[in-house]
Amino acid sequence: MVSIEMERLISLIRQTRADTAEPSVEGMRESFEQIAGLTKIPKDANCEPIDAVGVPAEWISVPESIDDHVVLYFHGGGYISGSINSHREYCVRIARASKTRVLLIDYRLAPEHRFPAALEDAIKVYQWLITSEGIKPKNIVIAGESAGGGLTIATLIKLRDDQVELPIAGICLSPFMDLAVTGDSVKTKAEVDPMATQADLEFAAKLYLGGEDSRNPLASPLYADLKGIPPLYIQVGTAEVLLDDSIRFADLAKAAGVEVSLELWDDMIHMFQMFAALAPEGQDAINKIGEFILKSLD
Repeated sequence: MVSIEMERLISLIRQTRADTAEPSVEGMRESFEQIAGLTKIPKDANCEPIDAVGVPAEWISVPESIDDHVVLYFHGGGYISGSINSHREYCVRIARASKTRVLLIDYRLAPEHRFPAALEDAIKVYQWLITSEGIKPKNIVIAGESAGGGLTIATLIKLRDDQVELPIAGICLSPFMDLAVTGDSVKTKAEVDPMATQADLEFAAKLYLGGEDSRNPLASPLYADLKGIPPLYIQVGTAEVLLDDSIRFADLAKAAGVEVSLELWDDMIHMFQMFAALAPEGQDAINKIGEFILKSLD
């Protein structure tokens, strides 16, 4: 059963969307930044801005964080929006649930920086963690939501292909895995998911791809060879327009011999985890994320 808080949130999002015109870069960016205004950073959280080989980033930790256990986090936003600011409080919650330090990065966004700019930044920061920060791959989990979930898998594929030692695990939350936007749920869930529409997804994908094939596996991991990537944990809501991305991808990964845990969250909308400060389902999901990370890094 959906909580009263989540019902109110969904209603509010739906009302806001009703007043929105066609998708735009400015509108999507503004929407993400508004999330930061709804949250408050706990006093015991430490948020340290850094330059990670030219990529703006922030170390996020809480007193219980273990210094050499790291979650490298890629925010969502369709590759055209989202930021450290919009995801800071959310990543504090992940740090607390997982007892890790979270490295949240501001990878380059389209349309100013098209594919593969985001992937290049992700790879650079991962290698910097290992070579400059001395973090062992076995103590790193890569994670992200929506576009950040797709970027998580693209990063794992590229690292594997480049024969770089892989992190211990990957986490994909409500992931955007198919920039060709072919999943049936894009249409069948359109009436119940106020967070994203087919038009939103196609708009963002076009700007990010910049003419690149929408089925390039480093942009759309649904079309990738997944053999040899580390264990994966996937969360997706059953009311999401991107539900089919997760289900199809999990089947593909399992067929390739990848250890996959797919959790379907009843009646949850796209990126429901982001709203942990406003609805209990978000925090419940983060607690589950923490459990997976703790088990992986044990």
